[in-house]
Order: sequence, then structure tokens, then C-alpha cells
Amino acid sequence: MKSTRPKPPVSARKPSSRPRFVNMTSKDPVQVFCRVRPMQYPTDVSCMKIISDRTIVITPPESSANFRNANNKEIQTTFTKVFKPETSQREVFNCTALPLVESLIHGKNGLLFTYGVTGSGKTFTMTGEHQNGGIMPRSLDVLFNSITNYQAKKFVFKPDKLNSFDIQTEADAMLERQQELHAGLMTPRNGKIRIKRQDSDSDSNPTVTREPDESQILNVDPDNAYAVFITYVEIYNNSVYDLLDDEDPRTKTLQSKIVREDGNKNMYVHAVTEIEVKSADEAFEVFQRGQRKRRVAHTALNAESSRSHSVFTIRLVQSPLNSEGENVISEKRLMCISQLSLVDLAGSERTNRTKNTGQRLREAGNINNSLMTLRSCLEILRENQTQGTNKIVPYRDSKLTHLFKNYFDGEGKVEMIVCVNPRADDYDETIQVMKFAEMSQEVQIARPTANKLDIGFTPGRRQANKIFKEARSRLEKEGRTEAADLEIDLGLVYSLGGPFPEFDMTNPHDDKIITTLMQFLEQRINNRNLLRSDLEKKQNDFRKMLLAIEQENNLLKTENISLKAVSAQQKKTLDALGNHINKTETQINSLLRKLNNANETIKNLQQELRDRDLVLNQRLIDKQKVKQKYNYKMQAETDKMHRELETKLKQQQQKLHDQMKEKDNKLKLMKQILDDEGNVISIKESQDLPVNNDIKQKFTPQTPNDARSRKDRVPVANLRHRRSQSADRWIDHRPGALVPTGTVLQPLMRRRRSVTKLTSPKEITDGASRYLLVAQEQDTDGELETKLYKADILPTSGGGAQVVFNDVECLKQLSPVSNRKRSGTSDVRESTDPDNNLITETKRPKVVK
Repeated sequence: MKSTRPKPPVSARKPSSRPRFVNMTSKDPVQVFCRVRPMQYPTDVSCMKIISDRTIVITPPESSANFRNANNKEIQTTFTKVFKPETSQREVFNCTALPLVESLIHGKNGLLFTYGVTGSGKTFTMTGEHQNGGIMPRSLDVLFNSITNYQAKKFVFKPDKLNSFDIQTEADAMLERQQELHAGLMTPRNGKIRIKRQDSDSDSNPTVTREPDESQILNVDPDNAYAVFITYVEIYNNSVYDLLDDEDPRTKTLQSKIVREDGNKNMYVHAVTEIEVKSADEAFEVFQRGQRKRRVAHTALNAESSRSHSVFTIRLVQSPLNSEGENVISEKRLMCISQLSLVDLAGSERTNRTKNTGQRLREAGNINNSLMTLRSCLEILRENQTQGTNKIVPYRDSKLTHLFKNYFDGEGKVEMIVCVNPRADDYDETIQVMKFAEMSQEVQIARPTANKLDIGFTPGRRQANKIFKEARSRLEKEGRTEAADLEIDLGLVYSLGGPFPEFDMTNPHDDKIITTLMQFLEQRINNRNLLRSDLEKKQNDFRKMLLAIEQENNLLKTENISLKAVSAQQKKTLDALGNHINKTETQINSLLRKLNNANETIKNLQQELRDRDLVLNQRLIDKQKVKQKYNYKMQAETDKMHRELETKLKQQQQKLHDQMKEKDNKLKLMKQILDDEGNVISIKESQDLPVNNDIKQKFTPQTPNDARSRKDRVPVANLRHRRSQSADRWIDHRPGALVPTGTVLQPLMRRRRSVTKLTSPKEITDGASRYLLVAQEQDTDGELETKLYKADILPTSGGGAQVVFNDVECLKQLSPVSNRKRSGTSDVRESTDPDNNLITETKRPKVVK
């Protein structure tokens, strides 16, 4: 974009970076806000009461010195505004710091500091938490939300180490950006190449993410370019230290900085590190890096007590764009520098409460001295203003007051947030803070008004240039060759400048006022000459443009006549073509009607086909249902026949099984009779019940001559020890409670000794030769079955005895009315031979009672 106007002369530009015309007649008092901290513990007692949005009543507790001195009256203190304990961080910011940020954008300075005793919430109010930011992060958010689309490229503004800035060309700024990018990405350490992030402390922990506030945006001048620089220093033991210095405090002690005065009588920290930031997150990350170097310590009143005053300064540099609205004007006098200082003062404290000694005691003394100096300066300022005195304000007694001297002399707006803890234990310190706050509100600070000089450029040139470039780019994409020759002239604003400045003529020989007025008049004369020459040039250009337009108009008239003749001929041709089109449209309409009739016939046939398909599908479904029903019926009949066959088969199998079992029993009985031909049969008559048979046979196995077992023929005892059965002595072992079996046959034991429990082997070997063990259980039919296990007691060759079981008798008691398969018997006595497994049964007739 090109301009036909030259740059304005130097005399028409802003002569200084600070306001030159100050109206000292209007003053504002120091605004003091009070924020009450919530009670930390439920047992704490409060000594404060908020009675309105501006007033607090303080009642001295019994433990205070005022109460002991009988001066226990209530004290009422008034502030600009009182924030209750439940007040949010956003509300505190909107009421206190948001006007200062707006003044910062408009080129005015501002100072905001928090004051109070240790543990009253000063740092929380200023910094806040990651998810609940305080004044500082919210100020950065609002500032960058407002200037985000109007920021100059990095390194266009460069600090000159003298509290001002230089304006670099685009080429120099790009070269420094490339150098920074190369140094930030490839940094050697220990002979290796490592990757690190710019403007971050790579040796520390990463910053916790926070939630930025993007809801508040302030109005800015769109024809200015903006850049934000931040500094962060601390005043520790009345010395100033740069917290953003690259020196690591673990390897090298930070060097103390000097407070100096620049050419415009502004105080600043000499050689302080100023970092240009492009976003609120980047600025907050730099703040966190400096915060880790700040001195804090543990005291009896606060776990992380600040041992220094921290000063976080936001400097906003703005300069107008050239007439094309593209680049920054390289004239340093047109640049405007404003700053906002956010001060977190260390808490005032008493030694008898904090119990500090050594280094902590020295720190507390320096903190209290600097706060006392601040109080003294404000008291003298108030006295000079109220009583008309001209006392010297002792700014140099403390680095804190020396650094902010310009603010109290009328170079910006001053605000104070008094943080108080309502606990009764902090009453003596809090009452001193309240008195200081009340006194500070009586100090009047001059209100500066910065008058920006009009340089004669058209407002909105940045946006106009942007729209022009977009239009030309769109034409070039469409292939229009004339787009490259388009030019735009934004021109000048026809104005001689702002109104005449206001002056207080207190001295007729004040050369400064006359010089300032002469400069203002010279500027107006130069503007008038510039506008007159611009008007003459525009008139000449307009005459030339009118002549060109007249010639072009004559050519267009001639061309218009020829075009009319061509138009008449073309009109005849169009009429003929119109008649032909009408005939064609009639034929097309006829064909369309035939096509519609054919389509209707097709639709009817398709509908009929669908109806037939539905009928056919329904028949198939009915057929399938009948088939399934028949299959289910056949399956049920088949299952029934299978079950009947299985039942008949099981009955036949059971019948065959019973027959086989009966034959097996007969064969076993026959085999036992044949094998026991030499056994003696004992017949015992029944004494209690009448029987059908007279005798019941009992087969007693006899020991063969070789005294061996019939299974393996192994000798089980000494052959020399033999005795007759008449000399046998029995041991009748009946363990536990047994059911009486008096109605069945019992073994014949003439000489026996009954026992229920065997405790030692001697009970078996003591004069006994036979052993009988009685056991009872249920048989497979659920009837009671008594088993008699018989054995011989044979002496062994070692002098002991051996029990050899050789006979088992099963005694069963059957009910006469029971439905049993065995007919004609009621009691059965069975004897089992363990050698040949033959069973001898003796049957008794049924008992009739």
C-alpha cells in the first residue's frame, strides 16, 4: 500500500514518552481498600464487625494493651470499599486493579500495593492460586485480551537500559528473533546438545497449568502497535535484587541493583532485566520463575512468610503506525511508555509474637523500618498539603519509597489494599495498620492527563490496509491483471491539532510555559502548511482525473451508438428464436403427458405384482406353520413310544436280574455245602417262639491239620499250642450301645468275658482263646443287621498273641408283616465262610402272636 503524502515533520510529533502537559489543579486521594480474611479456625475470636460497604468497627479484646489501659472504646474506620471474607478474587480485581489496567492502556502509570500484618492474605490477594488467580494474573489476562490483535513483532521495541526503548527496523528485529530461536532450541551443556523451551527455567519444575480469564476486553487504539515488558525485583534488607537475573542463586549470590533517575525524572532500577512477553501464560511463567527465587521463611505466625517486598512491574510500550498502517514509525518521540507496578509488601510483625532471632530478626527489623519510612513519607505529604508547609519528604531513607517517588509526586494513580486478619490475637498490629490506612486516604495525588498529539494520519488505517490487501489478493486469485496496479491513499486528517493546553500562570517570568506554547504554535503552523500543500496537490490530481474521465466519456458515447445498432439486429434474431422455442415447448409438453401416462401404468402393474407377492408369501407361511405343527406331533408320539419301550426293557432286565441273582444264591449255597462236608452242624432249638422247622443248621469252620489259612496256607501260629473247643474262653467285645437281639439266634459261648472297650493287649491274652466283635448297621433294605466277627487268639513265637478272624455271622431281625420277597421266613441267620465264600442259612418259621 502506497501513500502520496510524506511523513509529518519532527515538530508535529509527540515530543516525549511521558506526558508533557499536566493539569495540577485536579487531585485525587489515595484510594484505600480493605479486605477481611476469613477466620482460619472455628475457635478463633473476631474483634471486627463490618457495618457497611465502607465501614468497619473494631472492638479491643481483653488481651490487648488498649483494654488494659481502660481505653476499650470501639474504633470505627472508613475505607473506599470494604471486601467481606466471602468476596471473590474477581470482584476484588474489578474494583481495584481493572481501572489501573485501563489507565495503563491509555498511557498512564499506576501503583497498587498490598499492606498488612503477617498472615493477613496479602500474597493471596496479589497472586492467588492456579485455579483462582489474584490481581496480577487477572491484570495480565485483561491486558493481553485487549492488545492481542495489535501487538508488534518481537524485538521491534528493545530496552536501552536507561528506562526507555529503542525502535528497531523490521530486518534487525527479524535477525534477533532468529538468533533467539537458535539459542533457545540448541543450547550446549556438558558437551552435548539439548532442547529447551524459550523463556522458561529448564532446571525447575514445570509450571502448573491455570485457567486464563478471557471474558474482559478493554478498548485500545487499533492504529498503534503494542509491546509488553515485565520486570520483577525484590527489596530485601533495604537492597534491591533482580529476580529475573539469569544468575543461579545456588551458585552465585544475586548482585544488588541501584535505584536511579532517568532523563525524564522517573525513578527506575538500573540494569534490571526486562523480558518481552507475548501472552499472559508466558508472563505468568516468567513470574513463577522469579517467584522461586524470592526469599520466604518459616515464622511462628506464618509457614511461608515473605521476608522481602516484591515489585512486579508491567510496562506497556505503544507507538503509532505509519500512514499505510503497516509498520511502526521509527520516531522515538512518538513512543508512549506506561507502567503498572504491583507491590506485595512484607508483613509487619512483632518480635515477641514471631519469636524471631538471628537472621529472621534482622529481616523483621528492615521490613518494619521500610514500612515506617513509607508511613513517614505519607504523613509529611499530608501535612504539606493540609497545612501548606514545605517539608522535605524523606524518600531516600528507604529503597521502597525512593523507587516510587514519582507516583507520590503526581506521575500516576496510587491505590492500597489493606489486608486484615479479624482475630483478636492480631488486634494490636491490626489497629496500627488501620490508623496508617486512614491517614493514607488524606494524601492527595495529582492526576496527570496525557494529551496525545495528533500526527495527522487517518484513523482506522490498519483495518483499511487489511481490507485492501484482502481485496487485492482475491482479485489476483481470480486472474485479474490490474490488481497489481491498484493503489490506496489513506491521506491525512485535516486537523491542526488538539486544543490549547491549560496552564496556571503563577509566575510571569516562567519561560517553560512560553517555550511550551511556542512549540505548540509551531506545530499548528507546520500542520497548516502541510495540509495546504496536500490540498493543492489533491486539487491538481482531481483536475487531471476530470479531464481523463471526459475523454473516456466521449469514447463511450461513440461506442454506445454502434452497440445500439448491433442490439437491434440481435433483437430480430431473438424473436425468430423465440417462435421456434414455443413450437418446441409444445412438442415437449405432449411427450411429457404420454410419459406420465406410461409411468402411471407401470406404477399400477408394480402395485398389483406386490399384492400377489404378499398373498404368495402368506400361503408359504401358513404351509410352514402346518408342517411345524405336524413335526411337533410326530416328535411327541415318537418320544412316547421310546419311553414305553425303555420302561418294558427295564422291567425285563430287572426280572432277568432277579432270576440270575436267585440262581447265583443257590449255586453259592451248593458250593458251600460241598466244600464244608467235614464241618460240624450245631442245632439250636428256639425257646421263645414256635417254628415251622425243628432245627437250624450252623456250620462251624474247622481249622485244618496244618494250621494255615485257606487262602494262602500261611502258618499263623505255633502248631504246638492247640486246645479243644471245650476249653475255649471267649472275649465278647460289644463296643457302644447295641440294639437288643433277643429274638434271633445267638452264638454259643459257655465261657466268656464281656467287655465294651479294650484298653491294653493284656485284656486279650489273659486266659482267652477266642474273640468275638459285635457290630450293627443297616442292610440295603433298611433293616437292622448285626454282624458277629469271630476270631482265634493264637500265641506267637515271640511270646505275644495274634488275633485271626475266621468267621462272620450276620443276624437279621425281620418284621412278620413286612412285604418281602422271601416267603415263609421271619428271621434268618447267615454264616459266611471267609475262605470259600459259601453261605449257610438256617430258617425259622414265622411267629404268630
